[in-house]
Amino acid sequence: MEDAGRSQASRRRRRARPLRAKGRDEGGEHVASHPSRLTLVDTAVHRFLVERSLLVLRLAVGAIFLYFGALKLVPGQSPAESLVVATVRAMTFDLVPGRLAVTSTGAVECVLGILLLSGWFRRLTISLLGLELVGILAPLVLLPGRVFDGPASPTLEGQYVLKDITLVAAGMVLAATIRGGRLVTGPRTAQPTRRLGEAADVAADDKLRMVLESIRADHTTADAARTHGISEAEYRRWRDELLDGAVANMASPKGPDDPTSP
Repeated sequence: MEDAGRSQASRRRRRARPLRAKGRDEGGEHVASHPSRLTLVDTAVHRFLVERSLLVLRLAVGAIFLYFGALKLVPGQSPAESLVVATVRAMTFDLVPGRLAVTSTGAVECVLGILLLSGWFRRLTISLLGLELVGILAPLVLLPGRVFDGPASPTLEGQYVLKDITLVAAGMVLAATIRGGRLVTGPRTAQPTRRLGEAADVAADDKLRMVLESIRADHTTADAARTHGISEAEYRRWRDELLDGAVANMASPKGPDDPTSP
């Protein structure tokens, strides 16, 4: 009886005492955490960045290529026109004349921009982006005299080329999404990509997260499997296991507080 009385008194004190951020109360018991407004804002911003950053990155890179590619299609409008001509001539051993080099480069960049903006043919898009980036950075090797005045003194054209290294990094991030790479909101350990036909070894909480994310996003089975890098059969099995377990628990006459519940 004394233990029960002390327990009830302790519960009343915890209800009466305001919540603290973290720590223990005077009795040494844990007190529930109460997130600050700054924490809530930070969490909301983080969730938005996780959900939208890859999309924004793809659209931004696509818009850049489409804009600068369109400039190359109009004679005299691209500030990099002479650099493009010199680079293409060096790469093709003077087989491609100047204006054709600029026009063809602009056309390729416009096509690449449209593909990135639309999200079509992602594997083809990344392959084309890789080839384009090789051409963009080629002056560093083929025309060092035009991009550097000295060992650590890039020219204006050199600065133009060096800034394109950021496009290489962006391309690497976009390439990682082809086989289901994505940002996640929690601390996750990256798992190596499985070979075709290899059985998955996925923790239960990861299975639950994948299924719930796909259900909330209203993904089809094919979209969910492609997004998470698993087979459609695996996703269907995990989804059915989750739904069957939920139905069984809801149909059970015993609640979680029932002392006879397992």
